[in-house]
Amino acid sequence: MRAVYSPVDGQSVPQLALPRSATFRSVRSVTSTRAIVTALAMWLCGGLVFDAGLAGEPAKLAAKHLPNPVSVHPRVISGGLPEGEAAFAELKAMGVRTIVSVDGADPDVATAAHFGLRYVHLPHGYDGIPDSRVRELAKAVRELEGPLYIHCHLGKHRSPAAASAACVAAGLLPPSDALEVLKVAGTNPKYRGLFQAVSKTRPVPADELKRLAVDFRERVAVPPLVKAMVALESTHDRLKAASADDWKRAAAATATEDPAHQAVLLGEHFVEMLRLEETKRFPAEFSQWLRESQALAERLEQELPCWPAAPTEAGRAALDKRLRELNDRCLRCHERYRDTR
Repeated sequence: MRAVYSPVDGQSVPQLALPRSATFRSVRSVTSTRAIVTALAMWLCGGLVFDAGLAGEPAKLAAKHLPNPVSVHPRVISGGLPEGEAAFAELKAMGVRTIVSVDGADPDVATAAHFGLRYVHLPHGYDGIPDSRVRELAKAVRELEGPLYIHCHLGKHRSPAAASAACVAAGLLPPSDALEVLKVAGTNPKYRGLFQAVSKTRPVPADELKRLAVDFRERVAVPPLVKAMVALESTHDRLKAASADDWKRAAAATATEDPAHQAVLLGEHFVEMLRLEETKRFPAEFSQWLRESQALAERLEQELPCWPAAPTEAGRAALDKRLRELNDRCLRCHERYRDTR
């Protein structure tokens, strides 16, 4: 850690640089010209609080227990959900001090606290990031103890968009580099709302961020439909993992790992979503697609052999086909109702 002079505030501000750990690749340094341009942009937009010369290009980081980590700035990493003690230990080894979740799921505050890490919950959807949320994220990356790890579920869509927009708004990243973060993270261009949010973000003057009052909470309430989608996504992911493993999990040691059980749960998720008042406010097509997906989940469950028997080769092909049909319907629904609304 070293102090960097802030021309606007007239104070020395601690500079937190990520440690050069063997568990991930260090951020690439930028050319002196690029550093000067970045510094000038940050000066004009509210003050050079952090050392622009240390801000490298967005880069993937190698990690054993964290999904899709991307270095956005020496102070900010984007990535996926940290699950289990090994993931939180890896974050601590990276030097991370604050975890910011933009996911709808409840953060694992207890495990984070066990490793001395603070959790902050600032969720947003796949359809974009409200301007008010961008400012809250910007204040977080400027003022909370860092480095910060900003995550969603997979670390490919919401979190890189949030990290990029936050760093631009906070004056840590020039707007010209904002979309590069999404490219490095592998964000799907179909998430038009996220791309639009990042593209339109501009630096917020430092004095405005200082005056902004934000109650940084460990957990915040999310709408029932969002909670239902989080649960559905987790179950769906387990079925996709079973398919990738040739459905061998049907012979797992515990019934909770049985794909047929997960298919039952998936069907129930769709049923519960159909009961929500939020769902009824969508066009009728939305409910129809949910019913079609629920029927596919039931067929998948019926075609899976009774646990712990394993499916035949022909059976595996049939199961893969059924899961692809379910995936296609989910993608169609997401594109219409989740990614751009």
